[in-house]
Amino acid sequence: MTSTQRIAFLKGHGTENDFVIVPDPDGRIDLPATAVARLCDRRAGVGGDGLLHVVRSAAHPEARAMADDAEWFMDYRNGDGTIAEMCGNGLRVFARYLLHAGLVEAGDLAIATRAGVLRVHLAKTGDVTVSMGRAVLPEDGVVVEVGGRSWPARNVNMGNPHAVAFVEDLAHAGELREQPEFGPAAVYPDGVNIEFVVDRGPRHVAMRVHERGAGETRSCGTGACAVAVATARRDGLDPAATGTPVTYVVDVLGGSLTITELPDGTVEMTGPAVIVAEGTFAPEWLAGALAG
Repeated sequence: MTSTQRIAFLKGHGTENDFVIVPDPDGRIDLPATAVARLCDRRAGVGGDGLLHVVRSAAHPEARAMADDAEWFMDYRNGDGTIAEMCGNGLRVFARYLLHAGLVEAGDLAIATRAGVLRVHLAKTGDVTVSMGRAVLPEDGVVVEVGGRSWPARNVNMGNPHAVAFVEDLAHAGELREQPEFGPAAVYPDGVNIEFVVDRGPRHVAMRVHERGAGETRSCGTGACAVAVATARRDGLDPAATGTPVTYVVDVLGGSLTITELPDGTVEMTGPAVIVAEGTFAPEWLAGALAG
């Protein structure tokens, strides 16, 4: 990296879960955790809940095996620089960027992620629908705690781990600046995203979320999927058993997402994805950030 190189970036969000987007088709930019954290810093950097590193699958060692099925790999990082398996809102924004940049056409496409190859339906404008794969529901007993209150939580894995707790009031989740207590710790050896959920009406819930590596965020796509599946089971609904899809509207702080679980277990998420800005990093600043 030299002081004269100019590296492009964009900023996007999905229901106000916001991301720094770094296009790097040939995988030439090394992004250590310290650099990602600086780019996502809301005061000293661009600012974002996470970073979307856009790389061709064939150019990334973690994605080469998926290159025949998906040209593009979403190398997703949390805002603190740690690597995450998946990000549902990020996947919608990633797909919107590919269309914005003229790298794909509207319609159906496949995107490689650390949770596998996922399918996206991308309209020229409006919402994006993502096939999020199947939820896994381990039977481990989990408890989350905030401010002396504790709740049993449903363990749901959407390619990344979630603990879903139903509460009487979303204010009971506290400020969510710090990771809520959870246990047993062995259930989530790599940490967990924790959702607090209240009912809003028939097939309609609202949530707040603490995302590992980011704190409380305005939205979490995989979290909304986990919440919908956990709520369906709480309500005695299982599409695999009935053969009928189940749809919930999940309100997040930044808007609403529509989540449908199909009889084959696939979970689909529909919601907005917006590109809001693009530019280039100041070369000297970026060189310092990449150098750590």
